[in-house]
Amino acid sequence: MTQSIERPTVAAQTFSALKCRECGETYDLGAKHVCEDVCFGPLEVAYDYDAIRQRVSRSTIQAGPLSIWRYKDFLPVSSDNPIDVGTGMTPLVRANRLARRLGLKELYIKNDAVNMPTLSFKDRVVSVALTRARELGFTTVSCASTGNLANSTAAIAAHAGLDCCVFIPSDLEAGKVLGTLVYGPTVMAVHGNYDQVNRLCSEVANTYGWGFVNINLRPYYSEGSKTLGFEVAEQLGWRLPDHIVAPLASGSLFTKIYKGFQEFTKVGLVDAKDVRFSGAQAEGCSPIAQAFKEGRDFVTPVKPNTIAKSIAIGNPADGIYALDIARKTNGNIESVTDAEVVDGMKLLAETEGIFTETAGGTTIAVLKKLAEAGKIDPDECTVAYITGNGLKTQEAVQGYIGEPLAIEPKLDSFERALERARTLDRLEWQQVLV
Repeated sequence: MTQSIERPTVAAQTFSALKCRECGETYDLGAKHVCEDVCFGPLEVAYDYDAIRQRVSRSTIQAGPLSIWRYKDFLPVSSDNPIDVGTGMTPLVRANRLARRLGLKELYIKNDAVNMPTLSFKDRVVSVALTRARELGFTTVSCASTGNLANSTAAIAAHAGLDCCVFIPSDLEAGKVLGTLVYGPTVMAVHGNYDQVNRLCSEVANTYGWGFVNINLRPYYSEGSKTLGFEVAEQLGWRLPDHIVAPLASGSLFTKIYKGFQEFTKVGLVDAKDVRFSGAQAEGCSPIAQAFKEGRDFVTPVKPNTIAKSIAIGNPADGIYALDIARKTNGNIESVTDAEVVDGMKLLAETEGIFTETAGGTTIAVLKKLAEAGKIDPDECTVAYITGNGLKTQEAVQGYIGEPLAIEPKLDSFERALERARTLDRLEWQQVLV
């Protein structure tokens, strides 16, 4: 599975090394994700912020492309021609109707359900990872995925001319499986949950030397999530929100939004501000929420059992870091039932016209739970992150959203059906009021 690909031209880079989060040991900028020499902690990209401060300003960013690559100086790529498929700059929607339902005054939805090219935030991280993979000379790329990442890896690899083989649990939603196969990769459907898939992929990465976006390329891949922080700050008029609510799977998205806010502050693009970070999990896979509730500084792995499959990671790699951020920012981590997840999907659709997948339903359900418990100040500027499109998980709401009214092509048939519908609506509102 190899082929000749065009190598990118190289520009001055602002990242300097890979650095262990735990012990601080530094490594060269290769395909490596753990501190092999000292403590086996996770590696992340270290930057030269003085160099970034000299190169970027609000005006240089605004003059950049309408994609994540307007923030290129904050991302771990050195080429002048990164893989740009229009990813990023998704809408920040002022959610007035949802805010009124929840008793909030200033609520926004960061809507990555319309991200390009595959309708999830994973397009951000994959664009960065595959650009770096190409720079490092990989011609075959891969991933372990609960669905969205497989979609993104297959699509962007196709655009970049890279060979692709992805690994998924065999019980994924049909929309996500089809949304990967259409791009022509090799798809391995593994009889097991995500954590078992991930372990297999670690073996394959070591044996075949492929570029796995969320294994040996993970330090670069995860940096793409920072752009969700950058965009919100820019779209709010170069200011930070007071409170964010985001879904938790591995915990990486949560930690990188935090890092993005910190970086913008560090180089002077926004004023420093305390932002509260709250995380959302489904009860059927809520190891981080359980640890938060019990006051633990460690995360105990669980076996996933939830309809929210895209965030069903039972052994989250960045769970302890997500815990730390929630606690030190005076945030919260909550979980909700599968029924509440579906209600969250319906609530967002009915109030704001946004159809999200189960991860988004989890986020909205937790947002609602926190608001009702008084854990979100009504006067706070709050941003909820919606990370995937509901068209990918239609099975989750089938049977819960009603059926079309079948009528004859006659006016009286229509009028009888309309009266039935209005009667049902009145009964539903009476039940809500009771």
